[in-house]
Amino acid sequence: MENQEEGSILKALDGSETRPFHFKAAIISGMGFFTDSYDLFVISLVTKLLGRIYYHKPGSSSPGSLPDGISAAVSGVAFAGTFIGQIFFGCLGDRLGRKRVYGLTLVIMTLCSICSGLSLGSDPKSVMITLCFFRFWLGFGIGGDYPLSATIMSEYANKRTRGAFVAAVFAMQGFGILAAGGVSLLVSAIFDHKFPSPAYMVDPAASTVPQADYVWRIILMLGAVPALLTYYWRAKMPETARYTALISKNADQAASDMSKVLDVVIEASSAKHDQARVSSDEFGLFSKKFLRRHGLHLLGTATTWFLLDIAFYSQNLFQKDIFTTIGWLPSAKTMNAIQELFQIAKAQFLIALCGTVPGYWATIGLIDRWGRFKIQVIGFSMMTVCLICLGIPYHHWTLPNNRIGFIVLYSLMFFFCNFGPNATTFIVPAEIFPARLRSTCHGISAASGKAGAMVGSFGFAALVKAVGMKKTLLIMAGISFIGLLFTFLVPEPNGKSLEELSGEAEPEKIQEKIIV
Repeated sequence: MENQEEGSILKALDGSETRPFHFKAAIISGMGFFTDSYDLFVISLVTKLLGRIYYHKPGSSSPGSLPDGISAAVSGVAFAGTFIGQIFFGCLGDRLGRKRVYGLTLVIMTLCSICSGLSLGSDPKSVMITLCFFRFWLGFGIGGDYPLSATIMSEYANKRTRGAFVAAVFAMQGFGILAAGGVSLLVSAIFDHKFPSPAYMVDPAASTVPQADYVWRIILMLGAVPALLTYYWRAKMPETARYTALISKNADQAASDMSKVLDVVIEASSAKHDQARVSSDEFGLFSKKFLRRHGLHLLGTATTWFLLDIAFYSQNLFQKDIFTTIGWLPSAKTMNAIQELFQIAKAQFLIALCGTVPGYWATIGLIDRWGRFKIQVIGFSMMTVCLICLGIPYHHWTLPNNRIGFIVLYSLMFFFCNFGPNATTFIVPAEIFPARLRSTCHGISAASGKAGAMVGSFGFAALVKAVGMKKTLLIMAGISFIGLLFTFLVPEPNGKSLEELSGEAEPEKIQEKIIV
């Protein structure tokens, strides 16, 4: 180990070289997000299959589909659980420590992924109720990953590359969406090859082979695999020095943990120095002092995330409906149930591969150069432009020769969503609030996002039915533009220490810099 001059653990963290531990922490935390996004987005791929299995009416000339209320519940109930989990685990992370509750979220996700696939019942209604029950608790576990992963990574990272490492954790969401499409493609292709159903061309009632019931169950249960693979390593991660030194006041433990993380010799006196240097003013959440210092910041992070997720989740969860409306996907009557799943999964896989994943990695490459504010402004702006360009000439895009143009613009919208507010709204709340409230404030901001996701998942289909797809796309453009305006409430964290951003070090002087 190298020798570290006596002084400050926080300065050692902020100025440290990038170590193997930083990459390890990003991978371990990121695999949680891989699991999160797989579980949240895979449901949109199997809802049509569920409708054809459980709601086809004997003798009907068309394949079955989930009733609107049940479809919205199946798609959106996990967001309700996530909303509660983000607030609950966010608060718990500040009270008990980031690490202590970190493994619990993976246990909940693993068990509920498996139980979702095992949803049983004597009739379609009971199967859907059971599925919704387990997906609610799955969402609860997923909710805990947001504030804990973001806070842990931001507190480990140095200030030069902090944005890239926190973005890398969140970027695993893109690979989770990609995996959801890829796994669904593979499973549906295997089952369609092994259990073909040639009768579907003449009889829609025969379009669902009995084995189709296994398809959606296998796809949902496979979401438990990545969580299981990373549980051991997550349990072995040390608590962050910022929590141990500044909140738990355990100087010896903080020094010991960070000596291992940074591969340097750090004395306990360094942690004691930080405890003396950092403000010990214990103002509470929503106290007058908090509202004066961080009220607008919390309003900005919560509102931008809320608005972003209305557009992001409605467009993601209802891709299949959008693609069917413009004629990119064949009519359900021309396919059996498993083939329809294959086509839907292929469309989502291509959108994720061409637009979603590249957007995340562009953020990783540029966020510590351009800053969070600039990327969020560009992202919201381009989302607005793309949705307007999709909405105003919408009927033009539905013509067979113009569909490829719609897909290109749609992919571009997802690129700028992820090279923009979908990444930055996750990163910034983990940087700008005090250590003892950081996880809580991130949880509140993330929960606001999931409130937006619930609006999108429960309201999008109803909005399309009420005003049509063209006006719905234009409404989403307006929501993105409002998100752009609220971005101006959020400070730029780039290149600053967490204590400088939160005002914990030299409160009055630093706070003036933040507000300006």
